Amino acid sequence: MILLFSLLLWSSESFPLFADFKESISAPGVDTPKASSLHGVRVHPFGKLEGEENPTLQNQKKSVPLRSSRQLRSSQSSGYKIFDVQDYGAKGGGEDDTLAFGKAWNAACSSSTPASLVVPNGKTYLLKPITFSGPCKSTVQVMIMGNIEASSNPSDWKGKNQRIWILFDSLNNLQVGGGGTINGNGRVWWQKSCKVDESQPCKDAPTALTFTSCSGLTVNNLIVKDSQQIHVEFKNCDNVVASSLTISSPQNSPNTDGIHVTGTTNINITNCNIATGDDCISIVTGSHTVRANGITCGPGHGISIGSLGEDGSNDQVSDVIVDTATLSGTSNGVRIKTWQGGNGYANSIIFKNIKMNNVENPIIIDQSYCDSRKPCKQQRSAVKISNVQYKNIKGTSASRNAINFNCSKNVPCSDILLEDINLVEEDGEAKSFCSNVVKLSKQGDVFPSPCN
Repeated sequence: MILLFSLLLWSSESFPLFADFKESISAPGVDTPKASSLHGVRVHPFGKLEGEENPTLQNQKKSVPLRSSRQLRSSQSSGYKIFDVQDYGAKGGGEDDTLAFGKAWNAACSSSTPASLVVPNGKTYLLKPITFSGPCKSTVQVMIMGNIEASSNPSDWKGKNQRIWILFDSLNNLQVGGGGTINGNGRVWWQKSCKVDESQPCKDAPTALTFTSCSGLTVNNLIVKDSQQIHVEFKNCDNVVASSLTISSPQNSPNTDGIHVTGTTNINITNCNIATGDDCISIVTGSHTVRANGITCGPGHGISIGSLGEDGSNDQVSDVIVDTATLSGTSNGVRIKTWQGGNGYANSIIFKNIKMNNVENPIIIDQSYCDSRKPCKQQRSAVKISNVQYKNIKGTSASRNAINFNCSKNVPCSDILLEDINLVEEDGEAKSFCSNVVKLSKQGDVFPSPCN
């Protein structure tokens, strides 16, 4: 009996979202300290929490589904106060609810006990640019059960950061989920993209959902669609779990990366379904110890390391494992892309257990990447690519070169392993192309045969 009681107590403390508790939904109108203003929304001014440690990726807790709207309404998990955006004036139905969301956040972030910010289902809430800023007094979870839709008027970003729509900044142990939908309403932005209309200037457009400087972050069970540009970005974060995300936009929507990882360490991306007009996952400088598994990708531009080295930058990416993915109809498969003239490195990278369905360039390293209106100049310096492994990658190639290693003449790719590869072209004989690769090795059966 003592052992059983101890186990129950441990379970309640370790997984408070699933503990039983009495109903005590907090009333609106919680007093909040004076807040500063950012992007036109009141944000929380408290100092950083103390005594918190960031576990490594290997010690992360398993991501758990967040509670449903009915469960949240009928009960509160282990003292979590509920802050419903409707109690702070959100109406839904096309009205601007930005201010109401800001008020609800201030109350939740000011709570001395763990708080749930709830966006109820059954309605669509219209938001202009908004920042949910920390640190908060206690742990906060954000439960999005309904629909959140971006303003369709680009002038609402006038005088504000053009790259931000919804931003979570400087938060510890934040959980975001709920099964709802975040709709970037991106069509008006796509039409004005220089990639769609060459008469337009090339300029930034908002990312739908951005997380910056967050630690111990969980993002689980959300639909993110039709972002203005990038759908979900993790920037300068540590100890992140992103799971069960469904991300989509039309195949011709410009620069609509699914998940963008930059300056982030110890991140685990699992069981995500991504179909966009750009990279399904892009991993760029400052990112280390990145894991992606159970990924379904397509249409889109594949799963990419980079781009790196643009404008002579010194970029670093290392310790990346992409394990178990299916790519269908994408313009690239697993790709490393760098600009000429850059510096830095991309190393200790593994792509394994990947199925390709009619994919162009299933395996590709491109060190002459040039996403520019003007031709890129030949330059001597380059990002150093080394210790890259491709294991158990099979399926069909939509291009003749199923393996394409286009490396720098002055900074060749090195220590490249191909193991158990079988890529066939549907209407011909797949080939491999290699330029400036040293220490290329193979294990098991590799088709097409790697270059010498």
